[in-house]
Amino acid sequence: MTRSALEYRRSLHDGRAVHLDGKIVDVTTHPAFAGIVSTLADLVDLSAQPELRSVDPDVGQDVAWWWRTPRTREDLVARRTASTRLAEPTCGFVGRGPDHVASFFAGFVGAAEVFGNQAGAVVDYWRHMAAADQYLSYVIIPPSIDRARAASGAEPTQVRMVDRDASGITVSGSHILGTGTAVSDELFVSCIPPLRPGQADHALSFAVPIATPGLRVHCRRPFSAATSVFDAPFSSRFDETDAVVVFDEVHIGWERVFVAGDIEATAAQFHATAAHTLGNLQAQIRLMLKLRFLLGLARRVVEASGAGDNPAALDSIAEIATLAATVEAHVYAAEYRATLDEHGVLVPDKRYLYTTMARQSELYPRVLHLLRELTSSQVIDLPSSVDALDHPDLVDHASSPDLDHEQRVKLYRLAWDVIGTEFAGRHHQYEMFYAGAPAVAKAHARRTWRFDEADDLLDRTLAQWDRTTPMPATRFDEGTVR
Repeated sequence: MTRSALEYRRSLHDGRAVHLDGKIVDVTTHPAFAGIVSTLADLVDLSAQPELRSVDPDVGQDVAWWWRTPRTREDLVARRTASTRLAEPTCGFVGRGPDHVASFFAGFVGAAEVFGNQAGAVVDYWRHMAAADQYLSYVIIPPSIDRARAASGAEPTQVRMVDRDASGITVSGSHILGTGTAVSDELFVSCIPPLRPGQADHALSFAVPIATPGLRVHCRRPFSAATSVFDAPFSSRFDETDAVVVFDEVHIGWERVFVAGDIEATAAQFHATAAHTLGNLQAQIRLMLKLRFLLGLARRVVEASGAGDNPAALDSIAEIATLAATVEAHVYAAEYRATLDEHGVLVPDKRYLYTTMARQSELYPRVLHLLRELTSSQVIDLPSSVDALDHPDLVDHASSPDLDHEQRVKLYRLAWDVIGTEFAGRHHQYEMFYAGAPAVAKAHARRTWRFDEADDLLDRTLAQWDRTTPMPATRFDEGTVR
């Protein structure tokens, strides 16, 4: 059952406690959320397109491809195609779209036995969310207020279980990086950093509606306070907000609890299933679209500046192209080299997937740096706003050989919105730390690289000689040549 953009908008008017500037605000009417709500409503409509959906036998109706567990190569191709289509309207600048956390649940249900006695709750919840076309965000990172204390044990403010009974569990505490939480339907809560013995109260996995009593969403300052889309084309529409999510004695019924007090199961849900791989495949598909857009923007900027035959500019374009192609190649390679796991899930090849993630913290900043060089000072001396666009003093100043003044300003406004505004800075930081600290991303790559292949090649090479191996002959008889 698909839902409409209007139904999505109406669902947000549910009494959720979203805090901004110290006050509870209505995300359906507050201007800080108007752009992202409108964007997500469009994505909800797009999600209803038949080519982005397929009948799932376990749900009994058609669902969006990102909710489905891939079992065949055709499933993975359809998943990539659907996520690509969903990323195109935002050029990859909405990181927590409807297909992100849904992809984690597609992995969860593919190996639901990992959840033990709560396996049925996981499957039932997935079936409900997929059938209802719900938008699910997540918080899986605890706050780090005191890093020294956090290194020796769970952060005391971290979400924890304070009670459990026959009806469910009660939790208190907070988690960070609630990207999109203020405007999503429901929230998945868990802990992805490794937990240690003695931290069982933090070993949780559950889902909860955003409007649940005791759940508070504290948003960062919005970046969407623009006077017009022309002046801030991306930040006015794609600022999905980030938030600290606080739980104050929130009760969750067992039908929404997937792990309660089991450290091993909390880790296994991500890494003993296909969840972490499928969720991050979606993220790399989004990054693929993002770099494709930045490449197109870079070329257009060079053309607008009349530097289309400048060797330095062409070198920069070539470098951006190689970086964009690297991400795209790894996405396709992960899909092509996918293998069936013991649960019958076709899992994308982790070696290629995590290789890109390990380079993400360097790759994206490098593309931004090159784009900054290509735009130079031309993004600084733009008219103050669209209201000044047609002033006679600025028309000639803002023109270029191939673009009139309005099209040129439009292009450079877009460039500034992705390299120079607060929105741009947030995306810079977001991509640098998407996979956690760079060392964490590299550790994933190290664990998933097939070192046995490299070792085997090295061993076979070393076996070709020893101390008694003679040098190749310098003379030979014609009859001995083969």
